[in-house]
This record gives sequence, C-alpha cells and structure tokens, in this order.
Amino acid sequence: MAEYALKNEDFNRTESAARNDMQGPSLKQKAVLIIDDEPGIRNFLQKGMEKRFGLVEMADDIPTAIALTERCNFDLIIADIRLPGQSGVEWVTQLREQGGTMAVIFITAHASVDTAIDALRAGAADFILKPFRMDQIMSSVERCMDRQQLQRENVVLRREVEQLHDSGMVGQCQTMKHVCGVIKRIAPMPTTVLIEGESGTGKELAARAIHQWSGRSGSFVPINCGAITAELMESELFGHVKGAFTGAHQVREGLFTYANNGTLFLDEIGEMPLPMQVHLLRVLEEQTIRPVGSNREVPVDVRIIAATNRDLSEEVEQGNFRQDLYYRLNVVTVRMPTLRERLEDIPDLVEFFMQKMASDMGVPPHQMGNRELVQLSSYSWPGNVRELKNVIERCLLLDQAPDQCLKGISATGEVPGLIDGSDVLLLEEIEKRHILKVLDMEGGNKSAAARLLGVSRKTLERKVQAWRSAE
Repeated sequence: MAEYALKNEDFNRTESAARNDMQGPSLKQKAVLIIDDEPGIRNFLQKGMEKRFGLVEMADDIPTAIALTERCNFDLIIADIRLPGQSGVEWVTQLREQGGTMAVIFITAHASVDTAIDALRAGAADFILKPFRMDQIMSSVERCMDRQQLQRENVVLRREVEQLHDSGMVGQCQTMKHVCGVIKRIAPMPTTVLIEGESGTGKELAARAIHQWSGRSGSFVPINCGAITAELMESELFGHVKGAFTGAHQVREGLFTYANNGTLFLDEIGEMPLPMQVHLLRVLEEQTIRPVGSNREVPVDVRIIAATNRDLSEEVEQGNFRQDLYYRLNVVTVRMPTLRERLEDIPDLVEFFMQKMASDMGVPPHQMGNRELVQLSSYSWPGNVRELKNVIERCLLLDQAPDQCLKGISATGEVPGLIDGSDVLLLEEIEKRHILKVLDMEGGNKSAAARLLGVSRKTLERKVQAWRSAE
C-alpha cells in the first residue's frame, strides 16, 4: 500500500488543522470501528482516528466486526464494501434491521452507480473512493457526527412537541406562578430535584420544563419506577452486556446512557425497590454506571429529577426508602399543587385542552358558559389536571358539554362533592366519597375506576386500603 504510505505527509499536514475542530469532547466520548482487509488502510485510518475518538477498534473481516459490536456500541463505522465472506453493505443492512443507529461511511476501490445505490439503501452517510486523503475522511466524519446529533435533537424536539397537549402548567394563579419561578431558577443548576404531588398534577411536565430550561444538550428520558419489575430495573437503567443473563442475546444500552448529558426522570421513585436504591445512590455519588454483567465503569453526566405522590419522609421512617438516598434526592423540592388548590385556573385549562384536542380530532370546540365553568370549578377533581383533560376529551368524543361528561352528575346538574354552604366537607372526605361512588358505578372494577378517575390503579388501591384501615 505505497499510495497510503505516501499520504503520511497528508496526515501530518492536516493533523494540526484538524486538532482544534475534531478533538473536542463530543468525539472523545464516541467510539469508531474500522473494517478493512488491507492492513495499510486500517493502520492509516487508526492513526488518524485514535487521537480524536475515545475508542478506536479495527477488524479485517465481518466475524471479527460482529464480535466487537457485541461488546461495544459504536457511534461510527468505517467499512470497506468488499470484504472476505460477506460484503460490508450486506452486514450493515443486517445491523440496521436489528435496530442499529450508528453512522456508516463506506470506502471502496471498486466504485459503480449500483454500488453507490446499494450503500445509500443500507443507510450510508457517505461513500468515499480509494485512495483517499485523511482530510477527506475527517471532513466526512465531522459531517456524519453533526448529522447524527441533529437527528437526535429532532427526535427530542418531536417528543417535546407531542407532550404539549399534556400541559398542566397553564394558569395564572399565584401558586403556579411560584412553581414556575422556582423551576426557572433551579433549571440551569446541575442539582437533583424532587417533585412532589398527587397523581395527575403535572409532575412530569414540571420535570420536562426543568430540562428544557436547563440548557443541557442531551435528551429527557422518563421512566416509571412502579411499572418495571425489580428484576428488570437494573438492566433497564444501566444496560447489560451480551450473556449477562438468560435472554441477553446482545448488548443493550440502559436509560442512563440514553440520558447522558441530559436528564433522567425517575417517576414514582417511592416504588423503587430497596436494593435498586443502593445502586442509584452509588451512581449519584460516583457519576458512573456499570452495565449488568460488565466489570467496566462507564462515566455519565446525567441530571436526576425524581417525582413521587408519596410522603418519602414517612417512607423513610417505615423503612421503605433509604434515608441517605432521600437526602441525596431532596436537595430542592418542587411541590405541584392539586387542582383543588388552583380552581381559578380551571377556565384557562379548559380553554387550553378544548382548543388543542379539538384541533387534533378535527372537530369544533365547545363554547363554555359561566354555569358550566362554575360547576366544573365546584367539583373535587381527585384525578387533578389529568382528570380534567380526560373530561374535556370525553366531551369532544361524545359531543356533550364538559360538565355532563363527569360520571355521577344527576339529571338536575348536581355534581357530587359540591360545597353549597349547608354541608361543608373536608376535601379528603369529598375525594373519598367520589372515588367510592366511581368504584360502585364500575362494579368494583379498580382498573376501570382508575382509568375513569385519571389515576393509577396502585394509587387507587393505596387510598382505598388507607380508608379501610382507618375504619
């Protein structure tokens, strides 16, 4: 490979020019795999990549490349098209079918229109002819990494746009203004945040707002700690290597990896098993993770936001939650108010949900009168903003007024739980009566009642059990 030996001058010439642009932390945290059966080309590319990428691996055939990809998730693959046994295009196509998202640059000495088309169909970001210069390769690499970053940002933006209809931060009451002020103040800080509040109050929305205003470049990654079994949670959070346990047929990245340079939202943190709490505490203290089955520590930069509808201080006293983890999470607390505490925001919320969902459904929005708004403002709303959203959605689907879509309204328009001045009840009692009434209407079916109320089945069961214990 004399032509590549001669290009050492090219490499030296471009080394200093490329160093400032390509030696940044974005590449130092990335891994590249070089696949070519010619040693001269592999060594030439390795020399150009090793000072810029955090990890550079090489393979001379597909079986070796497969073994490497099972051990590591590569951000970039530079592959020859013609390889012993199998073409690079065929193998990359298989990787794509298995869910691979890495950027790919093909190199070849045998160019044709058909070859180029096959490479593009396989998802190639670039197609470079041999012989090539190092500055060609590095320019292509830079374009690939920029494109990959833009794609990830677009995915994040789309997800954020999709979440707009779930907004519960609408409203101008003093309580919500205070919450928004706290969120904006703490958002740029790297500190952990604990968000407290009943189900349906908008805890995830608050977490998304903190992430959006934080300026962090990574993604917002949510996980419901109550929806994953204890056996799977460690793998879900930290990932696993191939063969770590039965069914682990390939390497899998965990949510901490997906949230690197971003935010990991741990919803219902009070449901996290005690053994997992130990692992989480270690991650918070060390800023490293260890995938299941691996002996390698991986550094991560992840901001943790946790949320709960429980009183974690009581959970600590009862031995259900670690005290050290509680203090580690509870650096800053944001309490989301119930809808009962911000009844003056109901007109704004109704208008927001009505316009947004009517537009999504392609139907005209309902015009709300003062009487309807008064009735809605007099209701106890045990499911909070989520329940209100569900009511508005139901009214649009059934073409009925929102107040008529509240299960349990009488023919006269009376709403259970109204305060008329003659029989003043505690909010807890109003909530209890309404939940029990809904349960009765659904024949004791807790799942159906929970869906109607806009709360989780676990929350419903916990409330019912507490009432029975108090009897």
